[in-house]
Amino acid sequence: MSNASDIHRSHRVGWLRAAVLGANDGIVSIAGLMVGVTAAGADHRTVLVTGVAGTVAAAMSMAAGEYVSVQSQADTERADLATERRQLREAPHRELEELAGIYRRRGLDPALAGQVAAQLTAHDALAAHARDELGLSETLRARPLQAALASAAAFLVGAALPIVAALLSPPARVEALVWASTVIGLLLSGALAAHAGGAPVLRGALRVGFWGVLAMAAASLIGRLFDVSV
Repeated sequence: MSNASDIHRSHRVGWLRAAVLGANDGIVSIAGLMVGVTAAGADHRTVLVTGVAGTVAAAMSMAAGEYVSVQSQADTERADLATERRQLREAPHRELEELAGIYRRRGLDPALAGQVAAQLTAHDALAAHARDELGLSETLRARPLQAALASAAAFLVGAALPIVAALLSPPARVEALVWASTVIGLLLSGALAAHAGGAPVLRGALRVGFWGVLAMAAASLIGRLFDVSV
């Protein structure tokens, strides 16, 4: 029977990284965009249109970028497995000794290392080499479509926060309310990501909040430099 100490989180790596990146990017980039155009003197409608247009374009870009990036990793994994499959076919004895050498370096005595290598090779040679020589596993396998969808969906959720804040706020207070909602959203996002990954919650929240506030401040400064208000 499992208890709390038996819970592992490595199976979340594939989607968690993309989701955290997408959510934080959605909050920061769209909030920064809206704060920037607000600081430049844009009217309420322009701020909202800018936020929505930026969200659509950036979500598509996030999904495409994540897919291409993770697909490159998947292509590399497939190429490595093809090479390993060929080596197993052409030089099985050398591959067996290579596997035994890996186990010896991990601390097994030579006789036991040889037995373990022989048994794992008999069971599934390619899986043994993929896991112990190449460091590939089903848990950490690259999943391009999953990463792309997680990234885009998380971006949309994150971007919705500053857009809703701007939509519900009086025109004169758009910048202040977008700032406030964004900071709160970033702290929550950082805390949830840290909790899901098993990291300290407060540290995760403050880390994400700090960089988000820095980005917002930079966007606000740029907007004021190009103030178009009359």
